[in-house]
Amino acid sequence: MKTPGEQIEAARRGDEAAYRALYQRYRPAVVRLLEGFATLDFDEREDIVQDTFTRAFKSLDKLQVDKAFESWLLTIARNRAKTALSKRASEHDTMATFSKESLDAVPPFPESLTLEVDIGVVRDLIGRLPEGPEKDTVTLFYLDGQLSAREIADKLGVGKSAITMRLERFRARVKRELMLRVLAGRVA
Repeated sequence: MKTPGEQIEAARRGDEAAYRALYQRYRPAVVRLLEGFATLDFDEREDIVQDTFTRAFKSLDKLQVDKAFESWLLTIARNRAKTALSKRASEHDTMATFSKESLDAVPPFPESLTLEVDIGVVRDLIGRLPEGPEKDTVTLFYLDGQLSAREIADKLGVGKSAITMRLERFRARVKRELMLRVLAGRVA
């Protein structure tokens, strides 16, 4: 059986068996570390384990001291876990902001944005939609602007709930785009 140092050297040369051996040897330590992040569920931990080893193996040439492999690997895992939790918190905050609006009605655009920017974003996103029922629905509702959701449903031969769902999905896209523009500083 090879020593960890020999396995690392073999892995640097692309030896698949060495990768597997390093994974099997150090996976339990990575899993134990991640179990300390109590808010991570099983699937998140497994994703982080895979990501940790992928990143470590891709960067193996950057490891200066082979004896530091385990601590280096655990640092990568810890950082990936922190990033995952931070990303989750950020997504949660964003969802909380938008979840205040009713799912039954099509929510209004943020009033703080100018009408010109809103219309430009809507036209741009409609233009990028693939031809089909969703594009037809949002074109009738937002660009033509003459028909209600019920009238569009009758015209397209579908239920009002289908129209409402299509409008909700499109509205979510518009909100994401507007939020990204605001965050990027492109909108005052």
